[in-house]
This record gives sequence, structure tokens and C-alpha cells, in this order.
Amino acid sequence: MAASELYTKYARVWIPDPEEVWKSAELLKDYKPGDKVLQLRLEEGKELEYCLDAKTKELPPLRNPDILVGENDLTALSYLHEPAVLHNLKVRFIDSKLIYTYCGIVLVAINPYEQLPIYGEDIINAYSGQNMGDMDPHIFAVAEEAYKQMARDERNQSIIVSGESGAGKTVSAKYAMRYFATVSGSASEANVEEKVLASNPIMESIGNAKTTRNDNSSRFGKYIEIGFDKRYRIIGANMRTYLLEKSRVVFQAEEERNYHIFYQLCASAALPEFKTLRLGNANYFHYTKQGGSPVIDGVDDAKEMVNTRQACTLLGISDSYQMGIFRILAGILHLGNVEFASRDSDSCTVPPKHEPLTIFCDLMGVEYEEMAHWLCHRKLATATETYIKPISKLHAINARDALAKHIYANLFNWIVDHVNKALHATVKQHSFIGVLDIYGFETFEINSFEQFCINYANEKLQQQFNMHVFKLEQEEYMKEQIPWTLIDFYDNQPCINLIEAKMGVLDLLDEECKMPKGSDDSWAQKLYNTHLNKCALFEKPRMSNKAFIIKHFADKVEYQCEGFLEKNKDTVYEEQIKVLKSSKKFKLLLELFQDEEKVLSPTSATPSGRVPLTRMPVKPAKARPGQASKEHKKTVGHQFRNSLHLLMETLNATTPHYVRCIKPNDFKFPFTFDEKRAVQQLRACGVLETIRISAAGFPSRWTYQEFFSRYRVLMKQKDVLGDRKQTCKNVLEKLIQDKDKYQFGKTKIFFRAGQVAYLEKIRADKLRAACIRIQKTIRGWLMRKKYMRMRKAAITIQRHVRGYQARCYATFLRRTRAAITIQKFQRMYVVRKRYQGMRDATIALQALLRGYMVRNKYQMMLREHKCVVLQKHVRGWLARRRYGRTLRAIVYLQCCYRRMMAKRELKKLKIEARSVERYKKLHIGLENKIMQLQRKIDEQNKEYKSLLEKMTSLELTYSTETEKLRSDVERLRMSEEEARNATNRVLSLQEEIAKLRKELHHTQAEKKSIEEWADKYKHETEQLVSELKEQNSLLKTEKEELNRRIHDQAREITESMEKKLVEETKQLELDLNDERLRYQNLLNEFSRLEERYDDLKDEMNLMVSIPKPGHKRTDSTHSSNESEYTFSSEITEAEDLPLRMEQEPSEKKAALDMSLFLKLQKRVSELEQEKQSLQDELDRKEEQALRAKAKEEERPPIRGAELEYESLKRQELESENKKLKNELNELQKALTETRAPEVTAPGAPAYRVLLDQLTSVSEELEVRKEEVLILRSQLVSQKEAIQPKHTMTDATILLEDVQKMKDKGEIAQAYIGLKETNRLLESQLQSQKKSHENELESLRGEIQSLKEENNRQQQLLAQNLQLPPEARIEASLQHEITRLTNENLFYEELYADDPKKYQLYRISLYKRMIDLMEQLEKQDKTVRKLKKQLKVFAKKIGELEVGQMENISPGQIIDEPIRPVNIPRKEKDFQGMLEYKKEDEQKLVKNLILELKPRGVAVNLIPGLPAYILFMCVRHADYLNDDQKVRSLLTSTINGIKKVLKKRGDDFETVSFWLSNTCRFLHCLKQYSGEEGFMKHNTPRQNEHCLTNFDLAEYRQVLSDLAIQIYQQLVRVLENILQPMIVSGMLEHETIQGVSGVKPTGLRKRTSSIADEGTYTLDSIIRQLNSFHSVMCQHGMDPELIKQVVKQMFYIIGAVTLNNLLLRKDMCSWSKGMQIRYNVSQLEEWLRDKNLMNSGAKETLEPLIQAAQLLQVKKKTDEDAEAICSMCNALTTAQIVKVLNLYTPVNEFEERVLVSFIRTIQVRLRDRKDSPQLLMDAKHIFPVTFPFNPSSLALETIQIPASLGLGFISRV
Repeated sequence: MAASELYTKYARVWIPDPEEVWKSAELLKDYKPGDKVLQLRLEEGKELEYCLDAKTKELPPLRNPDILVGENDLTALSYLHEPAVLHNLKVRFIDSKLIYTYCGIVLVAINPYEQLPIYGEDIINAYSGQNMGDMDPHIFAVAEEAYKQMARDERNQSIIVSGESGAGKTVSAKYAMRYFATVSGSASEANVEEKVLASNPIMESIGNAKTTRNDNSSRFGKYIEIGFDKRYRIIGANMRTYLLEKSRVVFQAEEERNYHIFYQLCASAALPEFKTLRLGNANYFHYTKQGGSPVIDGVDDAKEMVNTRQACTLLGISDSYQMGIFRILAGILHLGNVEFASRDSDSCTVPPKHEPLTIFCDLMGVEYEEMAHWLCHRKLATATETYIKPISKLHAINARDALAKHIYANLFNWIVDHVNKALHATVKQHSFIGVLDIYGFETFEINSFEQFCINYANEKLQQQFNMHVFKLEQEEYMKEQIPWTLIDFYDNQPCINLIEAKMGVLDLLDEECKMPKGSDDSWAQKLYNTHLNKCALFEKPRMSNKAFIIKHFADKVEYQCEGFLEKNKDTVYEEQIKVLKSSKKFKLLLELFQDEEKVLSPTSATPSGRVPLTRMPVKPAKARPGQASKEHKKTVGHQFRNSLHLLMETLNATTPHYVRCIKPNDFKFPFTFDEKRAVQQLRACGVLETIRISAAGFPSRWTYQEFFSRYRVLMKQKDVLGDRKQTCKNVLEKLIQDKDKYQFGKTKIFFRAGQVAYLEKIRADKLRAACIRIQKTIRGWLMRKKYMRMRKAAITIQRHVRGYQARCYATFLRRTRAAITIQKFQRMYVVRKRYQGMRDATIALQALLRGYMVRNKYQMMLREHKCVVLQKHVRGWLARRRYGRTLRAIVYLQCCYRRMMAKRELKKLKIEARSVERYKKLHIGLENKIMQLQRKIDEQNKEYKSLLEKMTSLELTYSTETEKLRSDVERLRMSEEEARNATNRVLSLQEEIAKLRKELHHTQAEKKSIEEWADKYKHETEQLVSELKEQNSLLKTEKEELNRRIHDQAREITESMEKKLVEETKQLELDLNDERLRYQNLLNEFSRLEERYDDLKDEMNLMVSIPKPGHKRTDSTHSSNESEYTFSSEITEAEDLPLRMEQEPSEKKAALDMSLFLKLQKRVSELEQEKQSLQDELDRKEEQALRAKAKEEERPPIRGAELEYESLKRQELESENKKLKNELNELQKALTETRAPEVTAPGAPAYRVLLDQLTSVSEELEVRKEEVLILRSQLVSQKEAIQPKHTMTDATILLEDVQKMKDKGEIAQAYIGLKETNRLLESQLQSQKKSHENELESLRGEIQSLKEENNRQQQLLAQNLQLPPEARIEASLQHEITRLTNENLFYEELYADDPKKYQLYRISLYKRMIDLMEQLEKQDKTVRKLKKQLKVFAKKIGELEVGQMENISPGQIIDEPIRPVNIPRKEKDFQGMLEYKKEDEQKLVKNLILELKPRGVAVNLIPGLPAYILFMCVRHADYLNDDQKVRSLLTSTINGIKKVLKKRGDDFETVSFWLSNTCRFLHCLKQYSGEEGFMKHNTPRQNEHCLTNFDLAEYRQVLSDLAIQIYQQLVRVLENILQPMIVSGMLEHETIQGVSGVKPTGLRKRTSSIADEGTYTLDSIIRQLNSFHSVMCQHGMDPELIKQVVKQMFYIIGAVTLNNLLLRKDMCSWSKGMQIRYNVSQLEEWLRDKNLMNSGAKETLEPLIQAAQLLQVKKKTDEDAEAICSMCNALTTAQIVKVLNLYTPVNEFEERVLVSFIRTIQVRLRDRKDSPQLLMDAKHIFPVTFPFNPSSLALETIQIPASLGLGFISRV
């Protein structure tokens, strides 16, 4: 098809644009040949006419289909041209945030100016071992390809990283080196990369500077060789540098700086150590102030100086050398300030005592006069004489600058040399990978000699790149057997010839430098004369005679000739160098210039065999006399050309890999793309040239299967043949008529540019037509269905409406009739109501009127009555008043009269009293009266006597009545008081009543006003009440709402608390799993180290001389997990060692077994620690004994003797421990004094001492252990007997304190404190001695009573012994009960007054009972054990008797008398034990573990049979109480399992088999341990088989650790088997055929997604899972353990699949999401079939499921974003965003994800707290647990098959 036919309506093209470089437009009408104008519409809607070039009539480039935009490889684009490349890079960089893109063999890396999470170790692991085309582009993919080709092709590799300053070259090189350090598998050597990175600060400080484009621009190139050994592990590195920009030392352009180190020195000038350098501000020095920008924003030069010094220290540069470097750098700064004064035009001088020069000379250690002289003069040598000639001021300044540049360059080389020494490899290098970090093509406004050299180097590199690309294209064509047609590509050899050939630019420049009067102008004229108009690549600027233009491959560059000669000559006068060499005080300065004499020539080789690359002057291998002085005259251009040739030789000898770094913008904005800058760099770095070469041939390449899968829709059924190749040929011949547009290769179809786009257009048209047909049919069916649904609905609506109308009419009739009836009754009711109202109103009026009249009459009568009453009272009051006045007047008159009469009578009486007759009259009657009175007295005496008698009788009654009266009086007094109080209260109440009356009157008055106010506001109140009622109703509703809310909140709080509880529970479970995982990871690390140790030991054994046959010594292999219980086995082997060594001849003694030596040293340290702990314990017991001394006198004499015995034993132990300590000290001295191998060799004195001492120590330790145990029990009993005192010397407190004191010094201080405390206690004891003596007397009485009791008990015992056994037990029990009852009664009476003592007595009684019960249990166990041993001995005796009977001859049998004995037949009763001899242990391990084939055992025998056999052997050893045998068997078993797993650890069946048996052995040890928790499910018979003598809990822990290690090894085996299947089966294979279409691939071959022969499918994974499951079930693995293994397998599948999905853009599509979900459903179906849905395996696939759902859901609106955020809770934010960025439509009907939608997702997920890690940890292993699973199998029923070869063991 012609290209012009593709320019149809709606076709999209690219047109040039001055701002965006290229703009997209759409054709509005078809193009016809001959048209001069194209009608276009831009994307923003603007229409324009695009005029074609009248000469070329070249059409604008076509735009690729949308499905090809964003491809990983630019060569996969159908249209290969500049706008397509630019647009693809922009879409990937801006929209998908992808910075890496392939362009054929080139990796294009765009600097994001932002830290991205794509360089972690998980990403490295994901790329490791992958094909380059299978994963998304990455620097790690390039590094992996280089590493893989180095290992596969045995060829050195190179990675060439180039680009502009600031494009990220150094970072890319750093990540490449990090990848090599990580994947090389050399953990111990991985610090090489760290050392290289540590060299960055110093290399940046001396080689980087600020330019207008980059604040940290590298002004030199470097090539780092990373060396590898034969195992391809990093062993070292070497760095070479190129073209340091020396001119920057003496000159900087505006807004630029010198090298960073100078500004760092000036910023640190105030430091004390820098005072001697006499530095100042950077603006003070000429060499640092020219750019006018001494400070970089955000950079602290003083802090950078600290980093630089630290880097120097890390790289081995001592402080003295560092100060030397800083002296030289400071000297350069001061040298730049040296000024010259002109004498005349041809001579100059330095001012006398010039300060800068003085400082320079002081720093350099040279003479001031000599340096001042030779700065202004030079020496000219002729054939006969030598002249000293003065030089002009300009020449002197140039010579000064040349000297500064030369010193700096030598210093730079010296530092690089020291960096290489730090990175030098000590092992021989096998191969290397070189990383070239070199400057890219440069063009500035003013280009000088440096830019010329840089662009010259890039021309050479571009030529090498073009040849390599061309070579690869040719190889591809030849491989596919396609006719090779010469591709015309740009060859830049003419440009290179223009520069480096004879009479080229460099040649003419060198020639001009040799001329005495040579200048830049004369050189320019020579260039014009030689090349102008003769070479098409050389031009002259119009407006300048001092510049020239060279057409480079990237662009035209105009070079200014000014300064070329000076920079090329780089003249350094020898006299100045000699002055510097004459320095005797400065060692480093001499080293700088001595190195010049050691430079090798280009033809010579370095010791490593590689050709060195250097910028230094090159000398021949054999120097001629007098030639050394001419070496300084070699030009810089010549040196650079030689270095470049050597670099090209190195690169050509390696396989190159290219990384082109692009700077997206000049402002360092993150993810901002400047099209102009990008195109400029793409043109300069050769990417577009690669595209052009690819486009010139057949750029698009498809395999036949991929082509068939993609374009199957274009074929008819009859076109599909069995042969895919022929089918594709037939279809292509029909679709593309021009056969030159494609070629058929062996495995691929090759297409010209644009043909794939044409095929895609045909495919899209076919699919669009099919879609239209499907839409037409579906829409018709939908409309018909909608019409039928509407018709049916209309009929239904009509039916219902008509029925409704009829019902409404009937209702109307009923309502009319009802209305009439209602009207009748309503009218009647109204009339009756009216009548009733009138009647009621009349009656009410009458009642009111009559009542009013009666009330008026009543009021009148009431008023009259009240008036009468008032009159009555008034008249009575008036009459009483009048009567009172009258009565008082009468009484007053009577008084006055009677007073007068009394006065008169008084006068008469006074007169009579004065007369005698009065007295006589008075005495006449007295005598008679006296007689009468005498008689009366007598009578009264008589009455008195009688009354006295009465009075005595009455006194008695009076006394009683008096008492009563007194009580009455008291009561009355109280009542009187109460009455008084009541009276007071009454008075107060009366007062209150009066007040209340007043208030009542006042209240009544207020009441009236209030009633009026109430009446007034009654109406308002009623209104308020109604309003309040309404508000109340509202409040009620609000209350109900609040109650509902409170209820909801309470429910929410409850739910949140429950959720929180669940989360905390989950968190605790996670923490537990994390701890378990850490422990199991430590076990994994330990097993790895143990394997490493075994490998090293094997290597050492190979290095050691082979011992004599028959005397081979076997090393004991013990796990470091075995603690005390492995000690005895180690000791026994150690005991055997001297015997074995004595058998070997002395002349063939091997070197010391380092593993055994380390074990013995470890054991010595353990013995020291144990000895120290025993010593501490003895000290503690001694202190306790001192505290108990006060109580010893209370005890009987027998107890004192026991304590004395115990103290003697302690003293003996102490002396023995001292002895052990001395022996161990001697042993340490013997080992530390001499370290020579002959001293520590087997048979040496130190070695024998070590073994002898260790053997004796072990024996002594066992004895001391037993004695310490006895002593401990005695001390515990002694401690219980002593009453505790609540003082600071409490035993428990002291014990805790001693245990806390770990330091010997603390223990010594505590010991001294305890001694002082004991002295205090002794003084207290003296004061209490008397009281103790009294108590002692009472105790003696108790002893006497106890003796009597003892005699009585002996009598009872003698009586009981005469009874039969049954009666004896009953009698003893009865007697004991009686005794205890009496004792309890006695002590109750004794302690009746003191309940505390009685309680203490009861506690001691309970303790004694518990001790008795424990002793009883021990005795029962001993009895059972003795019974079993008795049975065994009886059985053995019987067997011996039978054997003796067999040995008796028949004659003897006949001679002896035979007694008739009845012999019953009895079945043999087995005890579930297996007996074997000690010497058969190794044979048992060999036959049962080492040489056992799992397949045969699993198929033919019961599961776990080896575990049962081993446990039965352990049971027998336990039965015999042989701890040595138990320990040896268990240790041999564990070591045997480890050996077999190490030997066959890659076999899944072996690992599964021994995991199952190890777990079964562990379960048996638990089930028969005798612990109640493990005996719940045992049968009585199984309980009888429990272990009786040994507690193997520690061995259970060792077996558990071993099981964990086996499980981890099983997981690794599973992972290794599943790893190759997962990506192919889960992602690449099309389980649902035809769903996903294959997009075109680029030059990077991608793994085919079509199932070819040998590729893995999902069925392969399921078959493998079935195989794993069946093997585990056959081996009898625990179901819970199988679930954990399945969960781990599914996690590996999910993690590997998701990680690959996240790193492959071609897999992120809608159709691939469907494939993944189908594959996951098949895995879930497998889980259901195996009843493993509750294993947690499905949950591990949740991230993968959600990623597949994310690929399929809608991704447009905010609702879609919300749904995605809620759905993808198992994915991290980084993973969600990565999938959305990678989402790629496969067909045109799919839509890309908008950038705005991804931003919305990021905003919504902003608060989610999850890991920033992108990939899942595929190496993660879940912590494993081994739930207890008892066996129902009876041990006595187990039969041992003969096939195991265990005939030497017998059942017991």
C-alpha cells in the first residue's frame, strides 16, 4: 500500500511548531496526489491550511494509533520519526510517570528531579534473572543484561552513560553499580560499591563545579571497572578519569564557579588547623571571584568540607596527607593572587616581598627568590648553549596559570590513584563490567577548546554506537535469513577525519603550537586555507575571522579560536617544576611530580593485563636519553586523542550497553517536559539515529504466533490452516499487495515502517464494523423488548384505570345515598339542639334570677342580725362601765369611813393598856389555863408515843413514797421544762401568728391584685400554654430524635470498641507472628551459617593432609542450638581424641581442627561461667548459713551435726572450685602465651593440656553438680526450718539482689555488706541468748515427750508387723489418724490464746503433708521402675535357663529325673520399645535416616514409621535409665537428619518426608512425655508407655527448631520449583483464548504470551500443586502444616504475579485483568477440591485479585474513584497509582486513564497510612507453628519391615 493512501480524512499527522516543536492535527479531507495544501484541524479546534514543500512535496509525518502510544520500546512504534519519539517519551514521562524507555538497544533515562521508589532491593530482586524485554525499562534491566551476558558469553561488558550536565548520569551509574553489588551474591565484598560511593564527595569536590546549567556539574569523565571473580562476585573496582577541565582552575565565566574544593577551603578558613593556610573569603582570591557567584543556594560549603574530609579518611588518606592536599590547594589560590610589574614590553618582575608569593613559597617549602625569578624568566636551550630569557607580563601570567593548572591536575591524578588503591582487588580478576560516565554533546554561545574535545569524544562514541547498532541489525537479518540490503546510515568518519586525521584540526593545532610565533589567528587562517570549501563539514562564520564551524552528527557548532593554542600547549616551564621538586619539607609535593616519571606508554600493559586509559603524557617503553625533558611539550589534544583511542579499544573489546540521560527542563522542575530541550538532546545523543536506522529497514517484527493471535479477526475460517506460518503468508498477501513492505523470516515477519499501522487500521475497521453490527442487532432487540414491555404495561394500566373508574362511580352512588340520610339526621339534630338550647337557657335565667333575689334577702337579714348583735354588745359595755365607776366610788367612801373609826378605837386601847386593872384581869384566867395545859401535855405525851410508833411505820412507807415522789418530781421537772419550752414556743408561735396575720392581711390585699392580674393574664397564659404544648411536642420529637441519636452513637461506640478490640487482637496476633517470624528468620540465618561453616570445614579438611587409612578421625557435628544436653557427647568425643591421636604416626600429624578448637574454647568459657555461678551460689548459701547460725542452738544436737557436715561439704566444694579456677587459668595461659600452629596442633603440649583439663573438668563438674543439688536441698530445708525475719537480710531479698548483680565488683560489695549485717545480728543474738536458754529448757521437755512417743510408736510398729499386710495397713492408718487427731487437739488447746501460732502450726503441718505425698509418689515411681526391671531380669533369667536347657545333651536330659509340669501357651506381650546395642547406633542412623528412600517408605509403609522407630528406641533407653544412650541417640538423629537434608535438600520429597517425620517424632515426645496437657487423648495403654526417667523438653525445643529449618527449606524448594511457572502461567499464558490481543514488540524480544511447547501454563501450576499436595499427604504430614504450606505457596504465586504485573506495562490491560481473575478462580477451585478454603491461602491472593479488578473497573468519574479506594484496601497507594499509570489499552475501544483521575485517587488516598514500598516481599515466609497432633497408633502393634535392614534391633 502506498504511503499517500494513508492520508485520508480523519487521519492524524504531526506538523512543525515553533513552541512545541511538533503539533498534532487531523485531516479534514482526503489527500490526493498533486495537492499542494492540506486541510487540517488542530487539537484545540483551530482549522488551518498546511502548505507542502514545493520541491520535496514531503507530507507531514503520520501519527501512530493511540494503542501504540506509551510503548516501552520506541522501535515498536509503527511510524518511526522524531515527533513520534518525542510524543511517546512525553506521554510516558508526564502521564505515566515512567522515566525509562527503550529505543532499540539504548535506554533513554529522563531525570525526574524527584526521588522515586523504584530503586529498592525488592525492585532489584524483581529484575534479577529476568529477560530484558519481559520487564518495564529500567537501569536495573540494562545492568542485569550486562551481568547475564558477562556470565553467559564470558565477555567483558560496558555500560556507557552519557548526557548533558544535570541529566542524571552519575545517579544512573551509581544505581547500576548498586545492582551489581546486590545481585553478585558476595555480601562480604558488597562494600566495594559503598567505597565507590564514599569516593563521591571528594571526587565531586575536586572535579565538580557550578556552571550556568548545573550547580554540581562534573567537569571530567570517568570509567569505573567493576571486577568479578570466576563465580561472578564483586572483588574490586578501578576508576579512570578523562579530560579534567583544567582551565576552570584559572578562569570562570560569569555566574560560574571554580571547583568546589576551593570554596570549601575558604568557608572553613576559621578552623584552627587551617590557620597556617592563611585563607580568607572567596572574593579575596583571583581564582575564585571571576564568576561573581561564590555561593550556591542551599549548599553549605563548610558542611561539604566536613563530608570531604570524612571521605578522605574512609578512603585511607591520612590526616597528614589531607593537610598536604589542603596546603597545595591553598598554595594554588595564593599563586593566583601573584601580580607582575612590567619593566618593558618584553620583561617583567614580581614586586619585592610580595605577600601572595611569600605565602605560596612558605606553603610549598621552596625558596622565594628562585620562584620569583623563574616566574619572570625562562630557559632556552640550543644545541650548544643555554640562555635565560625574560618574559613579558602577559606570558608570565600565562605561565603562572599554567603552573597552577599543572599542580591541580597532578593533585587530581594523585587522589584518583589513592581512590583506586582503596578499591583495588586482592583476588585475581576474571572479568569486569565497565561503567562509563562521560559528558554528552555540548554547544554553548561561546564554545572553546573544552567543548571541541568533548564533542570530538562524542563523535567517536557515536561512531562506535552506529557501528554496533548496524551490526546488531545485520545479525538479526542474517539470523532470520532475510536478504540483506545495505542500509544507508549516517557515518561520521568524515567528521572524525576532519578532527584527527593528518592535516586535520588537531594536527594543525599541534603544528601551530610548535611555531615560535604561533597564534590563534594564524591557526584559524590555516584552517580556512586547508578545509574551507574542501570539506563539507567545515564552514566559516560570516561575521568572524577567529572562529570556525564543524557539522557534528548532532548539530552545527561554532568554535571560537581564541585560547585554543594556550589551552592545547598547556605550557609549564621545567624550571618552575624543578623549583617545586627542590622542596625538601613537603613530601606530598614531591610525590605529585615523581608520578609523572612512572606513566606507562600506550603500548605497555598494566599488571592486570588491561590497557590503561589516562590523560597523562604517554612515554615509550624504553626512554631515550634526554627525552624526559620533552614530555612536558606534548599537547593536551595529543594526550586526549591517545586516551580516547585507548578508551575506544577498551569499549570495542567489550559488549556495550547504552544509557542516554535526558534533562527534561533547565529549571529542575519535577516531571516537567520541555520539548525543545528534549529534542535537542535526542538529536545529540543518537537516539534519533537509532530510530532512523531501524526505520530504514524493517522496524516492526512479529513472531508468526503473535501475528496470528493479533490479526485472527482478519482471517476467515477457511484461511486458517494447521501451519501458522503458511496461514500468515496467505493472509498478508491478501492484505498488503506490495511484497516489498514485508519479509518472512524463520521465526518472525518483518514489516516496513507504517505497515503495522495499516494493519491496525484494517483490524480496527473490521472490529468497528463488527461492533456496529452487534450494536444494531442488540439495539433492535432491546427496542422490540422495550415496545412489548410498554404495550403490556399500557394494557395493564388501562385495565386498572377502568376498574378504578367503575369503583369510583359505585362509591359516588353510595356516598349520595349516605349523604341524604346524613342530612336528614343532621337537620333533625340541629332543630332538637336549638330547642334544647333555648329551654336550657330559660331555665338557667330563671335559676339565676331566683337565686339573686334570695341572696339579696339573705344579705338583708344577715345585716339586721349583725346590727342587733352590735347594739347588744355596745349597750352592755356602756352599762358595765357605769357600774364600775359607781362601785369604785362606794368602796372609796367605805374605806375612808372605816379608817376614821379604826383610829378612834386605837386611841381607846392605848389608854386601857396603861392601867393595872387590865393586867389583873388578864392573870386571873392564867392558872386555870396552866392546869389545863398540863393535862393537855400529858395527853399529848401519850399521843406522842402512839404517833411515834405510827411515825416509824409511816417512815417506811414514806421512804418508798419519797422515792416515787422524787421520780415524779423529776418527771414533773422535765415536764415543767418541756412546758416552759412549749410556752416559749407558744409565745414564739403566737408572735409568728401575729406576723402571719399581718402577712395574711397583706397577702389578702395582694391576692386581690394578683387575682386581677391573673384574670388579666389568664388569656395570655392559655395562649402560652398552647404554645408550650406545641413546643413540648416539638421537644418530645427532638428528645426522641436525640434518644435515637444517643442510641445510634452508643451502638456506634460499641461497634467501634468491638472493632478496636478486634484490631488490637489482630495487632497482638501480628506482633506474635512478627516475633515468631523473627525467631524463625534467626533459625534460618543460623542454618545458613551452619551450612557455611560445614562448607568451610570441608574445605579445610581438603587442605589438611589425609590421615593414615584405618585411623580416620570423624568430627562431631553438633548444632549450636543444643545446650547442656550436647555437652556429654562432645566430652566423650573429646575423651576419644587423645586415643585416636596416639595411633597416628607423629610425622603425619595434621593441623589443629579449628572447629574442635573453637568448640573447646567455647566450652572452657562456659565452664568458667558455670564455675562462677557455682561460686556465687556457694557464697550466697554461706551467707544464708551465717544468718541461720542464730537458730542452730534451738535444734537438737543431731541437727547441729548435720549442719556441721553441710558446712564441711561447702568448704570442700569451695576448695575444689578454687582448684578448678587455677586449672582453667593455667589452661588459658597455655593457649594465649603462644599462638603458633605447632603449639596448638594435635599432640602439642597445649593441646594435650586442653584435652586433659577438659576431661577432668567434665568429670569434676558432674560430681559437683550432684553435690550441689544435695546441698541445695539441704539448704532449702534448713531455710524452711528458720523463721523468716522481716529485715534487710531476708533470704529471698538477698537472693533476688544477688541474681540482679551481674558484675563481680557488685557481688563483692554486697558480700562485705552482708558480713557487716551478720556482725550486727551476732550482737543481737547475744542479747537474746538468755531467752533462748529458757526456750531450750522447754524444748528439752518436748524432746523427752517425743522420746516417749517414739517408744510408744515402736511398740505399735512391732505389733503391726505381726499383723497380715491388709490389716497392717489399716492399723497403721488408724493409728496415724488417732495420732494426728490427738496432736491437733493438743495444739488447739496449746495455741487457743494465740491464733497466729496455731495458723503457723497448720501451715507447717500442710507442708509436711505435701512432702510426705511427694515422697510417696517418688516411692511409687521407684516401685514401678523396680517391678519393670524385675520383670526384665526375670525374662532374661528365663531365656538363660532355656538356653542352658538347649545346651544340655539328650543323654543328660534322659538321666535327670523329669517332673511333670503344666506349661501354658502365652502370647508375647510387647511393651512398644525397641532394643539395640550401643555400637549399632551408627548403623541405625545410617539405615533409617541417611540411606532411606522416601518414595519407597511413603508408598509401602505407614506414614511416620522412622519417627515411631526412633521414639521406641528412645523409650527403651529411657526404660534402662541410660542418659548417655538417650543423649547420643537424639544427637545422632538430629545430625543425621541435617546431613540428609544437606545432601538431598533440593528434592521436595526428601524435605517433605523428613519434615513430616520430624514433626511426628516431636509429637511422640510430647504425647508420651507424661505431662497432663499432652495425655488427654491417650488410651490407658498409651499412658503406660510414657517416659519415666528423663524429661526431654529441651530436646523437644531442638526438634522444633529443626522442624522450622526444614519447613523453611521446603518453602525454598517450593519457590524454586514454582518460580519459573508463575509469570508464564498466571500472566503470559492466555487461559481464555482470544480475549487479549498481542501488541507489537520492539527490538527487545518479549516472552510470548502464546503457549508454545515448553512454556508453562496454568495447568502446569495446578499439576504441580497437586503433586505437592499428594506427596505431603502420602508422607502423613499434619493437616494444619499442609494448610500452612499451601498458604505459603499461594502467597508466593500472588506476590510474584503482582510484582511482575507492577513492572510490566504490557500486562496492565482490561483483558489481562480478566485472564488473571479467571486464573485466580481456578486456584480457588483447587482449594475447594482439596478442602483447604479455611487455610488462609485465598486471602494471600487478595492483592492480586484487587489489582485485576482495578484493571477492569471504570476509571472516569469521582464515583469510580471512591469505589476504587474502597475496593483496593489490600493494595498500597503506590501500587494503585502504579497500576493506573501502567494501564494500557490493547484495542482502540478502551480508554486511557486520565491524569486528573489519578490525581483524584492520590488525593483520596492521601490519609491512608500504608507502606511506601511498591513491590510485595516475595521472599517473605509466614511464621510456622506445629500444633500438637497425637497419634492413635499403638506402639506395640508397629512391625518393622525387613526392607529397612534393621534386623539388629528387637522388639521388647
